[in-house]
Parts: sequence; structure tokens; C-alpha cells
Amino acid sequence: MALKQQIDADIKQAMLAKDQDKLRALRAVKSMILLEETKEGAAGELKPEDETRILTKAVKQRRDSAEIYRAQNRADLLATEEAEIAVIEQYLPKQLSEAELKEKLREIMARVGASVPSDMGKVMGVATKELAGQADGKAISAMVKTLLQ
Repeated sequence: MALKQQIDADIKQAMLAKDQDKLRALRAVKSMILLEETKEGAAGELKPEDETRILTKAVKQRRDSAEIYRAQNRADLLATEEAEIAVIEQYLPKQLSEAELKEKLREIMARVGASVPSDMGKVMGVATKELAGQADGKAISAMVKTLLQ
């Protein structure tokens, strides 16, 4: 089942269950999907990698907001953002652990022949495509820097 149909079905369930946090998060994701499908030059139907990118962006936006709310001691708004993050992450692929990420990056580095810090660009280009949705870009970058030293 495509992500859009799954989101629609889950919106209906959230409405019946009167789960406001889930409903708010799913409506936001549906809105992002519709915007992506209707933007100029779009093919209409989204590819799985586009869906993953949209979900990752939604989670990142909420994490950024949560950090701001944490800094401002706004526990009410922080709780809302964290609830929405939990809902959206259910639709993302399983996140890699630090050990799994290190192993995948070592494989990529061996494949592209990277061994010095100046090879970081080559590794990041491949890693961000292959690990999209499975690891945060900042985590990938930090691990590549560590491994190339």
C-alpha cells in the first residue's frame, strides 16, 4: 500500500479514536505529500525515496521545534512535538544503530576507496543516497569524519 493511502486510512482511524496528536501529525504529512505531488514538474505519484524524504523532513522540522520549546521551557508545546515525532517515525524505515551505521559506512568507504579526510565528499555522496531515511545526515557526517581521521 502506498504511503498516501496508508496515511488516509490512519487518519480515519485517528478520527474515530479521537486521537488528536496522531490526527494532527498525519494531516501535516498528508499536506506535505499533496504539495509534493502537485508542485511544478512533479510526476504525480511519489517514489518511495520521495516519501522517505518527506517523512524525514517532517520529523526534522518537529525536532527543531522541540529544541526551541525545550530551550524556552514550554513543556506543553514540547509534548505536542514529541508526540507528532513518534507518530511520523512509525512510517519511516528502521533507524540504524551506531554500530550498524559504522559498518555500512566502512563498506561504502571500501567501495569508493576513501582513506583520507579529503575523501569525505565521495563518501557522503554515496552514503546519503544509500542510507536515506535510515540515519540522520548529521550522524552520517560525524561518523564519516571519525572514520576518515
